[in-house]
Amino acid sequence: MTNLQFRVLYREFLFRMVDLEMLSAQGDISELFGKFASLLVFFSSTLALGAFFRDTRRIPPEKLLLANWGTEHFLIATTMLVVGLFAVLSWDSTFPDRRDVLVLAPLPIRARTLFLAKVAALAAALGITVGALNIGTGVTWPMIFLPVGAGFLGLLRCYAAYWITMVAAGAFIFCCLLVVQGLAAQLPRRRFLRLSAFLQMAAFCLLLCVYFLQPSLATPKALAAATNHRLLAALPSYWFWGLFQSLNGSTAGQPAIAFLVRRAWAGLALAALGAGVAFLLSYFRTLRKIVEEPDIVAATRRLNWSPRFGNSLATAVVLFSVRTLLRSRQHRVILAFYLGIGFAVVIFLMKALLQEQERLGASTGVLSHQVNVPLLASTAVMMAAWVAGTRIVFAMPLELRANWIFRVTAVRGTIEYLTASRRPLFVLAVAPVWVGSAALLLSIWPWQPVLEHLVVLGLWGAILAYLCLHGFQKIPFTCSYLPGKSPLTFVFLGVSLFLNLLIAGVNFERRALDRPASYAAMVAVLAVAALCVRWRTMARAKSEESEVQFEETLTPTVLVLGLNRDGVVPM
Repeated sequence: MTNLQFRVLYREFLFRMVDLEMLSAQGDISELFGKFASLLVFFSSTLALGAFFRDTRRIPPEKLLLANWGTEHFLIATTMLVVGLFAVLSWDSTFPDRRDVLVLAPLPIRARTLFLAKVAALAAALGITVGALNIGTGVTWPMIFLPVGAGFLGLLRCYAAYWITMVAAGAFIFCCLLVVQGLAAQLPRRRFLRLSAFLQMAAFCLLLCVYFLQPSLATPKALAAATNHRLLAALPSYWFWGLFQSLNGSTAGQPAIAFLVRRAWAGLALAALGAGVAFLLSYFRTLRKIVEEPDIVAATRRLNWSPRFGNSLATAVVLFSVRTLLRSRQHRVILAFYLGIGFAVVIFLMKALLQEQERLGASTGVLSHQVNVPLLASTAVMMAAWVAGTRIVFAMPLELRANWIFRVTAVRGTIEYLTASRRPLFVLAVAPVWVGSAALLLSIWPWQPVLEHLVVLGLWGAILAYLCLHGFQKIPFTCSYLPGKSPLTFVFLGVSLFLNLLIAGVNFERRALDRPASYAAMVAVLAVAALCVRWRTMARAKSEESEVQFEETLTPTVLVLGLNRDGVVPM
């Protein structure tokens, strides 16, 4: 193994966490990674500020213990969630694919070199993710988690315990997903590809559900309860929370923590061993299977009927978009990521509804069968998440090398193509949420307020769709992707402000449902807003400079004439 081969492969595998073939010619993958790293650093810095507002001298010891334990578990669980999502999103690049084998197999490179370079790239990606997510919290919060009377050496021990725990928790969840994928890779190639799509989505849903639905057990009373032992044994985030308590020397006389520590070390060892075996099998057994077995799954007979969505061009664009989203695992996972964000907000809203029921002493389901703000807001949030996620995956191509089909068949005007390109967003995003909301709300609420809310929800979806389509001059899934255009930090702040405004708007809607005049005024305002946004979007598409884009490029800061002489660009 030469150092040059290792360095080249290491860099290639590290930047292959995202499919490079979907990028624009001007796209820089390092800029995209930098944007995500800056978002994690910003999130960590925001959480780190909370340590400055926790006055340990004025809070009673019992309340301080509960607050610290809850924060410790939250930070550990968040690290495991982010690492797990990273592993799911980079699912296709974790193990070698057909392109790796066809390109690297003829070269004089040992399988051991490929194996070590891939392991080093994954370890670096894991370390960068954990480090960026905890760069702020790992500095401020250990000073709060310091046991009473520990001193300077105790502070150093707390810092070491924090970082060891975070790295161990991230490595555990990452290795677990590698084990699942590695074992599935031992199946025949076509079965693995079909099963892999299901496993990827199942892992994504499991990570989100466990993170948001797991109960709070980081209290002395919950740890001592015998009924919670099975639950503690099944939740890995509590294993590593117990590991942090042990390393920090703050077990507080809880015998259950020793059990959690054993589970953490045993789980980490088994996950690391399983990941190592999966990698070895992948590089020394399945490489030949990738070349010898086809990736294409045999087609099954089905009803050959397709609905129409307008003229032939609009129908073709909609069906192409629907089938692309159904067949592309990568696009489905990205869409599921945004739906997961919306689902997380919905869970918080439902928890608020349950807490209100407990406060009023109402039986389960009493408030949910009345028109309430949390359910109204949930439908609006899911509409926003679905529309935004679908619009984002539309900008990511499926296969750039197949774009020549659309280029050579462009026999109609630009306006017709752009008009047809807007229809898939309504079919794939607005319509499913509207229909699902109608089915859910009609089953629990009276029909009159449901119909009134569906009118508002439809107008809300139309406004969002036309806003997202403003400046979108592409056929979905056909234009190259240019990463790093949006400042993710400001997007994060914008989403936070958007949620606050959305909740305020839903509160107004709830009051307007009982007042016909207010409801009519609200619907009129939304209808006018939808018409204005639609007019602005269509006017942009009808402008003279509009054209269907197949290659996304940056607007140059300095315009050049591009005058060449004898093939040489003049200086």
